Amino acid sequence: MIRSVRHRLEEGFTLIELLIVIAIIGLLAAIAIPNLLNALQRGRQKRTMADIRTLATAIETYNADNSSYPTAACPSTVPAANQTLTTNSFTLLKPTYIQPPFTDGWKNPLHYGVDMANFEYNISSYGRDGVADGDVASLPCGTTTDFNNDIIYSNGSFVQYPDGPQH
Repeated sequence: MIRSVRHRLEEGFTLIELLIVIAIIGLLAAIAIPNLLNALQRGRQKRTMADIRTLATAIETYNADNSSYPTAACPSTVPAANQTLTTNSFTLLKPTYIQPPFTDGWKNPLHYGVDMANFEYNISSYGRDGVADGDVASLPCGTTTDFNNDIIYSNGSFVQYPDGPQH
């Protein structure tokens, strides 16, 4: 009888053992969660860049066929300098060229602008915060390291894009 009681008391974990395990799990979570969140934001950036590149390919194909870039709105309206894309945008591209993406990886609308001569265009995402960094012409070209910065594609190449460690 003494043996069975003693055997029962030795089963299970002590409070100290449980606290050590919880501390180790907490430490691992503190390391892993920021890396996971960073990877999610990086994935949204890459998806946005892929969508912009796909839309630009359709725009370039339309230009090759029609000798002008399409307007984002219906053909009867005058193109704005930088229009927000909606489900009614790019009626000239559907269905022949593409079903265009309208939002970036953060579910913010993409923006499209074409010059008055219809020779140059740009496609932009305002980044994670959805706020424009300023006039496209005044922004610095090159890489960005902030998820909130704009991603801009103009006339066949990215002029502002993410690269390196992001924050």
